[in-house]
Amino acid sequence: MSRVRALMAGALLAAGLMLGSCGLQPVYSGGNTGTVATAMSDIAIAPIANGKGYLVSTALRHELGPVNANPQFRIEIELEEQILGFGIRDNNTIAAERITLRARYELKDANGKVLLLATTGSDMSIDNVSSSDYATVAAETSAIERLSIVVAQQIAQRLTLFAKSGQLVPAAAK
Repeated sequence: MSRVRALMAGALLAAGLMLGSCGLQPVYSGGNTGTVATAMSDIAIAPIANGKGYLVSTALRHELGPVNANPQFRIEIELEEQILGFGIRDNNTIAAERITLRARYELKDANGKVLLLATTGSDMSIDNVSSSDYATVAAETSAIERLSIVVAQQIAQRLTLFAKSGQLVPAAAK
């Protein structure tokens, strides 16, 4: 039994040493005063049209944290929503829907220069579209709310990686 424990301890030690030497570093090293957190607080979110825009904007602000008084960067986001019905019942009504929310976004510096141009998106199925219009609208609204959070998280992750790479430098610092 002690031999098995010794082998396991040796394997665990070797794994720990290899993991420590692989070069992985935490993205948010330095906490609130770290490079990434500071860069995220330096991004203003331009107003996004319609209710879906409000949902994405609110979720993205939650992901990025509070904004500085004089942000050096601005993100502009355009949303595209698509609802596709599929599956026909005997009474010629739609049985299911697929809702897709896509975002095209540009990160600009204070001078208006585009630093990052990207797209992201996600989709969600509503598997049982009800014969009740109210239930269908409620299911679509719930799906859009969840998709807004997913899209905002994807944008925040991309901005985080961009900031971590050292490419997010204010125009005054260049």
